[in-house]
Amino acid sequence: MKISIITINYNDAVGLERTIKSVQDQHTVPFEHLIIDGGSTDGSNEVIAKNSNYFSFTISEPDRGVYDAMNKGIKNATGDYLLFLNSGDVLFDSEVIEKVTPHLRSAHDLIYGDLYMVATDRPSFTHTYPTSLDFTFFKHTSLGHPSTFIKRELFNVHGFYRTDLKIVADWAFFLKVICIEKATYKKIDVTISRFYEGGISTAAATAQLNKDEINKVLLENFNLYETSYNQLIEENKNRALVYDKLHPQIGLLTTNKMLLRILNGFIMILSTLLKAKRSL
Repeated sequence: MKISIITINYNDAVGLERTIKSVQDQHTVPFEHLIIDGGSTDGSNEVIAKNSNYFSFTISEPDRGVYDAMNKGIKNATGDYLLFLNSGDVLFDSEVIEKVTPHLRSAHDLIYGDLYMVATDRPSFTHTYPTSLDFTFFKHTSLGHPSTFIKRELFNVHGFYRTDLKIVADWAFFLKVICIEKATYKKIDVTISRFYEGGISTAAATAQLNKDEINKVLLENFNLYETSYNQLIEENKNRALVYDKLHPQIGLLTTNKMLLRILNGFIMILSTLLKAKRSL
């Protein structure tokens, strides 16, 4: 199994050099490293030039945003699995590819591990992902693209990243292939990357755009059970308030896990019906 590591960069020469070094330090081959630069003017091209022997593909030209650049990487990758390690982020240690490679032989559509979050305004921490993924998970968060190995074939079958979304196209892709298309996945007990907060998807200034784009995707694809989900959550909150008043000594949970499981089953049935309808 061959891995393609795709790095997107724009005017971040220091971060790019850090990312490149973490890839070069890996003990295991085969993998390829692609650099997709958005026409940087800060010295990034000099960093690329001096490391050019390590790359299978490089390009430096203006693009239409992060996801347009990521799509360029996908189109030029030759690996069986793709990992997006964008400029500034690094592989967690020199043995990551070695640890992951045996799991790729399972042929799951997605193989994901944990992500070490390097924060600027709070203690850094490891983001541990669950072994089971469903609509409830994606309603609140997403997989990290620096910690997820994606089978190249998924993009051929289900389409590339949406370029009309500026922040959440990777989330929208995961939501689509897992919750609608039923892509197979496997969680592995490996911390894959160090993700440095402060990019466009984590900046406070873009919080409203992030929310708007998520709502757009949900309304386009999950309008019926998005409404049902919100109603269920609200009903459970109200029910919990009543229970707490009746039994203040009992710290009852504010969500009903059984009902949420039923809702997720309902979502799976609906997605199957929608998929069947589209194929007609």
